[in-house]
Amino acid sequence: MSGLPDTPDILRRIIASKVERVQERRRQISASQLESQLADAPPVRGFRAALEARIAVGQAGVIAEIKKASPSKGVLREDFDPAAIARSYARGGAACLSVLTEADFFAGADAHLEQARTACHCPVIRKDFIFDDYQVLEARVLGADCVLLIVAALDDAQLSALYQRARSLGMDVLVEVHDGAELDRALRLGGDLIGINNRDLRSFETTLETTARLAPSVPEGVRLVTESGIHTRDDVATMRARGIDAFLVGEAFMRAESPGDRLAELFD
Repeated sequence: MSGLPDTPDILRRIIASKVERVQERRRQISASQLESQLADAPPVRGFRAALEARIAVGQAGVIAEIKKASPSKGVLREDFDPAAIARSYARGGAACLSVLTEADFFAGADAHLEQARTACHCPVIRKDFIFDDYQVLEARVLGADCVLLIVAALDDAQLSALYQRARSLGMDVLVEVHDGAELDRALRLGGDLIGINNRDLRSFETTLETTARLAPSVPEGVRLVTESGIHTRDDVATMRARGIDAFLVGEAFMRAESPGDRLAELFD
């Protein structure tokens, strides 16, 4: 668990819950047993490559999120079928999928990732709160093509070790930041995929100005993904006018009758 003094309370609570979950899973299946299952994992689909392919032809690279609930908004979608949502997203033009697997705060499950990935061709990121090598192994066994590392939850040694482990397994890594100090830490990893979360984890206020403020510090060759706060075509146009072409969007889609149609409406 992170020992960072400025980690937001909500993040501390989520990670504390995850520590217990990981301990429980280790009692059921050891890391060495997980390692033995890697050979049976489905081949990796290129996550960043899928984003870049869309952007190269002038489209937005959209990571469409599948999540049932959130700590701040409660249940987002009662009629929750990950496979059907994934197919809808694929029809609507998603480049990739993001699937929440955290159970206690987001009502997620490993099965949601497996169902979504099987239902369509899109690469999938395991959206969870990763702090342990065991979770990275688990992600690849589940079929994840990418994992999320949240800088606010990890010290530099953890970040580096988890990043290298995921890359060694063939997965891409989306490194998430919230401010300039976290961005500096993320860039020291040498990664090529950075997410700027526009939601303040302390206040839960969301502003696209977070991406606008930090984007100029992201060097060429690093793909920047703006996360949270995209709700309208104007939001998309504002970001693209600033040179940001990759988006992670969840809530705006999850509340729509047809998530894929809503995606197409925002990004067409």
